[in-house]
Amino acid sequence: MNVPYRQIRAAYTDEAITVYQAYDPAIAAPAVAAQRFVSPFKRERMTWIKPSFLWMMYRCGWATKPGQTRVLAVDITREGFEWALAHSCLSHPGDGEDHEAWKKRLHASPVRIQWDPERDPHHNPLPYRSIQVGLSGEAVARYLDRWILSITDLTGRVRDIRQALRDGRDVTDLLPLERPYPLPAELAKTVGAWAGTPVKPQAQG
Repeated sequence: MNVPYRQIRAAYTDEAITVYQAYDPAIAAPAVAAQRFVSPFKRERMTWIKPSFLWMMYRCGWATKPGQTRVLAVDITREGFEWALAHSCLSHPGDGEDHEAWKKRLHASPVRIQWDPERDPHHNPLPYRSIQVGLSGEAVARYLDRWILSITDLTGRVRDIRQALRDGRDVTDLLPLERPYPLPAELAKTVGAWAGTPVKPQAQG
């Protein structure tokens, strides 16, 4: 499968896109009950949303890491998601980019973008990237107060898939269906998405 090196893949409809977060039960349970993030969630902190289910599983260790034992699927408006992309800055300057100009934009932007190696179900890095979107300031307020349509606790499903992996089963059909997300050219440029040929990841020394 020839996947572009930097491409947003997600579960989405005409109105909504699904992103994932993992929290301690003290934050997750009230959020699911209220269908919005409430105390003790701290809106002053940067919060990262991830459209890739498998990257979230890598990050939380299939809901086993401390503070990340409850996995939430958060459906947000596509309008909100695209606002975040439009008001973002890459966490690192691009090749040949003026460092001072990037630094100024980074401090002014309420959204940060990172592209990290996508993972397979066993957490192995794949030769293409997945996007992580970090929200702060105005972006967090919009996320909490305007964009969220629903919050679903996926922890039981996550544990079932983890057990299937431990049993040596193929879990492909158990994973959410993620498709390439259609990005206007200007947004693709802003977040550094590009369709270059996938490269083989270098071994970590």
